[in-house]
Amino acid sequence: MALPVLLLQFLLSLPISKAGCEEKCGDIPIPYPFGFGNPNCYRKRYDVTCNHTFTPPKPFISNTNYEILNISPLGQLHTKTFVTYDCYDQEKDRSINRVRSSFGLVDLPYTFSDTKNKFTAIGCDTVSYITGTRDGRGFTTGCSMVCSDQQSLGNGSCSGMGCCQTSIQKGFKMFVVELYSLYNHTNVSNFNPCSYAFMVDSEWFNFSVPDILGYMGFYNRNEKMVPAVLDWAIEKYTCENASSSDPNYACGKNSECFNSPNGLGYLCNCSQGYQGNPYFDHGCQDIDECMNSTMNDCSSSGVCTNTPGSYTCSCPPGTRGDGRENGSGCASPPRNLSQLIQVFLGIGFGILFLLFVSSWLYWGIQHRRQKKRKENFFQQNGGLLLRQLLSSHDANVEFTEEELEKATHNYDKSLILGRGGYGTVYKGTLPNNKIVAIKKSKIVDESQVEQFINEVVILSQIEHENVVKLLGCCLDSEVPLLVYEFITNGTLFHHIHDEGHKSSISWDNRLRIATETAKAIAHLHSAVTPPIIHRDIKSANILLDDFFKAKVSDFGASRLVPLDHTQLTTLVQGTLGYLDPEYFQTSHLTEKSDVYSFGVVLVELLTGRKALELDRPEREKNLAIHFMNLMKEDDILNILEDRVLHEADKDQLCEVTKLACRCLSMKGEERPTMKEVDRELEGFRGFDNHPWVEHNHEEAEYLLGEQSNLQRCSTAEYDSSLRGHVAISLNNGR
Repeated sequence: MALPVLLLQFLLSLPISKAGCEEKCGDIPIPYPFGFGNPNCYRKRYDVTCNHTFTPPKPFISNTNYEILNISPLGQLHTKTFVTYDCYDQEKDRSINRVRSSFGLVDLPYTFSDTKNKFTAIGCDTVSYITGTRDGRGFTTGCSMVCSDQQSLGNGSCSGMGCCQTSIQKGFKMFVVELYSLYNHTNVSNFNPCSYAFMVDSEWFNFSVPDILGYMGFYNRNEKMVPAVLDWAIEKYTCENASSSDPNYACGKNSECFNSPNGLGYLCNCSQGYQGNPYFDHGCQDIDECMNSTMNDCSSSGVCTNTPGSYTCSCPPGTRGDGRENGSGCASPPRNLSQLIQVFLGIGFGILFLLFVSSWLYWGIQHRRQKKRKENFFQQNGGLLLRQLLSSHDANVEFTEEELEKATHNYDKSLILGRGGYGTVYKGTLPNNKIVAIKKSKIVDESQVEQFINEVVILSQIEHENVVKLLGCCLDSEVPLLVYEFITNGTLFHHIHDEGHKSSISWDNRLRIATETAKAIAHLHSAVTPPIIHRDIKSANILLDDFFKAKVSDFGASRLVPLDHTQLTTLVQGTLGYLDPEYFQTSHLTEKSDVYSFGVVLVELLTGRKALELDRPEREKNLAIHFMNLMKEDDILNILEDRVLHEADKDQLCEVTKLACRCLSMKGEERPTMKEVDRELEGFRGFDNHPWVEHNHEEAEYLLGEQSNLQRCSTAEYDSSLRGHVAISLNNGR
C-alpha cells in the first residue's frame, strides 16, 4: 500500500546527515555513517570523497577511484568496476587490451556481494579467471567458451555459449581478473573480435547478441566500467556483543541491531513505529500514526492517541466499545448490565470455538501440504523411477528428510566436512550411532533426473574396498541428499599440500595409494555394467582412512557409458589442472579422460606440487605441462620431492615417471587403460627396495639419468590453452 501523503512528507523532512553536514554530493544522497568534508560528519573509515571536478560533483569511496552510485542504509552500496577486455585486429594481432584488472577494498568495511554480483565473461574464444581474497585466503573461479558461429547465440541467454556467468564466494575484499584467448580469435574474428570479463550487478546486466560483435553497448565506452554491488556493515562485532564490547556502538535510540548477512559485522534499523537514520546518537523519530486516518485502524467515532512507537484507540466519554472498526464502533452505554455480560460471554466462547476449529484446520492443512510437498519432491527427484529400478534388488537405500536433519543437527555449519561444485558434505550420526557423510546436493536439472537415479542405483551396488560406499539417498526433500560411508583421515590433497602435512607420506604409502586408486578406477571402467567414467579424478576426491588406505569419492560429475558406445559427447566439465586436453577440445568423453586425470594425481605424489599454481612462473603454472617438459628435457630430478628422491628405489622411480608420462599423453589413444596402469603399479611395488639414501645426490642424478631416456614424451602439442576449462576453486578443489 502506498504511503499516505502526510507520512511521506514526514519522512522526506527527516535529515539523513548530521547537523551542519552536507546531505548530498552532486545528485547522490550520502546518509550517515557515511559523509565527507568535516571528520565529525562521518564515522571513522566511512568517509566519502566528493570530487568537484565533475559537473555535477561525483562521490567516490574514500581515497579511491571507485565511484559511488547510491548507498542503502540497509547494508549495500552500488559502485563501478572495470571491464577487462582483449581485442584482435584482422591480422590476428592483439590490437587493444587490458587483459588484467583488479579491485581492492582490503582496509575498508566493504565486501563484494555474493548474492547480487556475478562474474561474467563474453566471447567465443575466451578463457577468464577471477581470483578473490578474504582474510588472506584465495578463491579462483572462471569461464571458458568456444563457439563457432553467431547463429548459436541468443539474446538474454548467458549459459555458456558466447556468454558465461558464475557466482563468487562470500566475503571477497579484493579480486583480480585475468583474460586470455585460446586461438587469438582466429576462427571467430569475422563476428567476435573481442573478449570481455567483469564483475557486475546481475540484475543490471542482460546479454544481447550485439555484445559479442564488439559493440558492448551495455557500458560507457569512455569509462569501460559496469555497476557492481558492495555489502557494507559496522565491522568486527556482531549484535550479540556489539552493545557491550564496542565503545563506539553505532545504533542510536529507538533502533534495533541485526547481523549483516555477509558476516562482515552488524547494521542498524529503526524500531517499529519509528523512522529516520538509526545511526544518529538521538536515534529514530516517532511516527504520529494519528495524523491521518489511513495510518491507524481506529473507527470513525473513536479517538486516536499517539504513543511512542504506536498509538491507542478509545471512545469518547459516555460511549462503549474499543473505538476500532469491529462492526459496532463506539455506541451508547448499555441499559442492562446482565445483557452486557451475556454478550461478552457469548463472544468469548465463540472466539474460543473459532480458535479451536481454526487451529485444527490449520494443522490439517499444513500436514497435507507437507505431505504433498514431499510427494512432489520425491517425484521431481526421480523417486518412483528409483523404486522401480530397485524392485529386483534386495536393497533399501531410502532415508527420510527428518532422519538426515536429525543426524546433522539441522545441517549445523560446524559439521561441514567440505564444499564442492555439486553440493556440501556434512558429518552425520544415524540413530544406530553409525557415523556417515551426508552430501546435500545443489538443485538438480530435471532433465538429468533419470541419469542421476541410474547412478544412485549402480553406485549403491558397487562393492570395492577402494571406492567410498554409497549407503543411500533421500529424495523427498527439495534437493537430493546422498549418504556415504564416513572416511576418517581427510583427503590426499590435504596430506600432500596443506601446511604441516607436506612430505608426511612415505614413498611406500604413496605408491600403494596410487595403486589402490588405479584399482578403483579400473573397477569402475571394466567391472561395472554399464561402465562409469568418474570425470573428476583429483587428489581432493581421494579420501584416506587412518591406515592411509585410498577411497575414491565424489561421483557428482560421473557419467554412465552405454554398452554400445566407446565415448560420450558432453558439456565439458571437470577441474582445472586435471582436465583431459583432448576432452576439452572435442567434448568427447572417454575412459582415457580419467587416465589423464590419474596421471596428474600420480605427478602430485611424485612432486608434492599442486596441479595448478598461478603464483609460479608461466612455464611452471600447470604441473602436467611442466612435468612433460622436464621429461622431454631429461631434467626430471629438479621437480621430484626430496622424500620421494631419497626413499624410492631408482628402478621404481624410473618406471613410475615413465608411466605418469604415458598417462599424460596428449592423445587418448596413446594412454594406457586403467587396468594396465593398475597392473604396472602393482608390479612396481614388488621391486627390491634400494633406498636413494644409499647414494649421494650426484650419484642419484647419474643413476636416474642413465635410465632417463625415460621414454621421452613429446609435449609439442601442449600450449597455454590448457589453462582454461571450467569454473573451479583452488582452495577446496572444485
